[in-house]
Amino acid sequence: MSDTARMTAKAADRVPVGSYPTYGEAESAVDYLSDRKFPVQRVAIVGHDVKMVEQVIGRLNYGRAALNGAASGALPGALIGWLFGLFSWIRPLLASLQLAAFGLIFGAIVGAIMGVVLYALQRGRRDFTAVRALVPSSYDVVADIEVAEDAIRLLRDRAATPTTPTARYAG
Repeated sequence: MSDTARMTAKAADRVPVGSYPTYGEAESAVDYLSDRKFPVQRVAIVGHDVKMVEQVIGRLNYGRAALNGAASGALPGALIGWLFGLFSWIRPLLASLQLAAFGLIFGAIVGAIMGVVLYALQRGRRDFTAVRALVPSSYDVVADIEVAEDAIRLLRDRAATPTTPTARYAG
């Protein structure tokens, strides 16, 4: 049985024990359960109403495309050069360091060229850089049916303490 099939089958045997507006609060609730010796391997955090958010972080031009390409090409170039240097039988340390430096430079140059070429091929369709993230609107802490009542009881005790965030409970 695949991991996805196991997770789907296991999700059917779980019930919500708390609902939180942020992941940090849901994580804190599970940490609280763990501190109380609750079997946290029987708990999951489930995000609901997931939406994709793309945060634009800057304008893209030929200079930035070249810089991004150089940065992404430098590390692989250095690693490949270092690996080839390790196969030198006479002076493996010096050869690997020297070839790593040459690989870094070569990888940066090739990466910069590729970055500029790929940017030019886009013809101005996407002149910005962005970071994508999946963001749920709320998080449920769910537990196996057999231990759900214990989890609800522990989280209710936690909510009675004035310093902890409040949550909606399933019980």
